Amino acid sequence: MKDDAVLRVLFVTPECAPLAKVGGLGDVSAALPVALREAGVDARLLIPGYPGVIASLASRRPSARMRAFEPPLELQLLEDRLPTGVPLYAIEHAPLYDRAGDPYQNPQREDWTDNALRFGVLCRVAATLGGAESPLAWRPHVVHLNDWPGGLAAAYLHYSRTPRAATLFTAHNLAFQGNYDPELRARLALPPESYAPEGLEFHGQLSFLKAGLHYADALSTVSPTYAREIRTEPFGAGMHGLLEKRREVLHGILNGIDTEAWNPATDPYLPVHYSAARLEGKREVKRALQARLGLPPAPEGEPLLGLVGRLTHQKGIDLVIDIAGEIAGLAQLAILGVGAPQHEDALRTLATRFPERIAVVIGFDEALAHLIEGGADLFLMPSRFEPCGLNQMYSARYGTPPVAHATGGLVDTIVDCTNATLAQETATGFLFDQPTPAALRAAIGRALAVYRTPSAWRALQRSGMTRDFSWAGPARQYAALYRRLARRSDPA
Repeated sequence: MKDDAVLRVLFVTPECAPLAKVGGLGDVSAALPVALREAGVDARLLIPGYPGVIASLASRRPSARMRAFEPPLELQLLEDRLPTGVPLYAIEHAPLYDRAGDPYQNPQREDWTDNALRFGVLCRVAATLGGAESPLAWRPHVVHLNDWPGGLAAAYLHYSRTPRAATLFTAHNLAFQGNYDPELRARLALPPESYAPEGLEFHGQLSFLKAGLHYADALSTVSPTYAREIRTEPFGAGMHGLLEKRREVLHGILNGIDTEAWNPATDPYLPVHYSAARLEGKREVKRALQARLGLPPAPEGEPLLGLVGRLTHQKGIDLVIDIAGEIAGLAQLAILGVGAPQHEDALRTLATRFPERIAVVIGFDEALAHLIEGGADLFLMPSRFEPCGLNQMYSARYGTPPVAHATGGLVDTIVDCTNATLAQETATGFLFDQPTPAALRAAIGRALAVYRTPSAWRALQRSGMTRDFSWAGPARQYAALYRRLARRSDPA
């Protein structure tokens, strides 16, 4: 492509907030395309037509009819714009997408048994729109694939005829891989030679994730530290050898956050607004949070710790459970999330045992998530590994310093609070080196020591609240990477 041409990018995702969201990828898919368009990139979204997606497209119009696989599945491609202005293509096929539950699981939290086909269709459509046989006049220079549900598109485009778009595959979390029975290869219309160690075969299974990592023209992940970690066995989830081999095309680009949606000065979910210059309102938000959760007002000077996220081993919720009784002796604790049944049960037991000290809400509630970010004094993120993480950035922005394990994107976004970093006005939170109850306990102790010094605490809060966590910088990095990829071929 010419250097002065407008970059055209198809952003392929299985989820996008608020239409369909399970985790951080939903937030990224909502915010990054907006920032890309502000940076001059013609970014458009492709997503399956879940009920929440179709219902939100008030001005939708058919843009193409398509077929996928044999026997053929008849698909309708709908076109509309998100409220943010980002153009969106939704794949309408009721038998695959019109069902209750979330993008990956049924209401009983069991994976849909036909996920390989559901996301195989997403990948096949993405590849068609990025290839020579696209039914659309708009042709992307780059197809940006996100996480395992988009991985097969890289394989489809690799085996397609030219001209075709270049491909970028972003691994948001290697723990989720999309591994299926290899007998599905034919149903998914993949060539026989693709099922090989130098292809998408992974320990006897057909892997969507490995397809993306092996076939994409370039790879990225969501923080520089995670990009280094995943090339090693402890963090690579079995893909470390492939990632080390492809290290020259692997890029670590830190996620940003939506600084309009997450702004304590304007947040509609907060009963009182506040800012780095006017922190007084945060106390009223804390009282509102306590009232919402049925916790009594704590004595002046006693902190409230918050946690919002998946209640899983990866997220280190077991570490919190192990020391929750000790935490209850020092502070109140508010937890919101959903996850492993044994962790949910343990947390319910703790809330029953310490009704005035620990409050637990199992599920997801956007309003409560914002209220915890605003009303808590400290935010816990003891993840064993964390590709990027978003809550630590939300927390810093809300004057709620995070306490986090030093891994992945947490290292890249949190400046550990020490005497030196406090003096330099760069500290934003508290890091601990080992994912153990003892290390978490010690980090909380360090945090509470600073909390008891109001002047130091306010300086720490303001440092985090004034740091730039926006998507503007990451969007520029993605745009530069897209342009390098687009120079390889031009589908226009």
